[in-house]
Amino acid sequence: MKKLRANMDRYFDKLDERWRALPLQKQHRYTLYFFVGYLMLTAGVIGKVWYDTSKSDNHMVIEHIENPVLKKSESPARLQDTLSTILKNQIYERK
Repeated sequence: MKKLRANMDRYFDKLDERWRALPLQKQHRYTLYFFVGYLMLTAGVIGKVWYDTSKSDNHMVIEHIENPVLKKSESPARLQDTLSTILKNQIYERK
């Protein structure tokens, strides 16, 4: 882990040196390009969210929640067998 951190630190130091070696005008230009790209991405996401919310019919169906255990039509004897199997497996996993 320490070796990975040291390698990352060296890599970021090299990137920082390369950035500082660029002329100031080029640094400004790159920063402006990244900002414009970020601004376009943000505007696209906001536009997509706005479009999706304006398209929806705002209709929500509210229903009762059904218990999935009651839906099953399994016999209680089988449920007891599964429970004992689970408990047996837990006992063997402890070792």
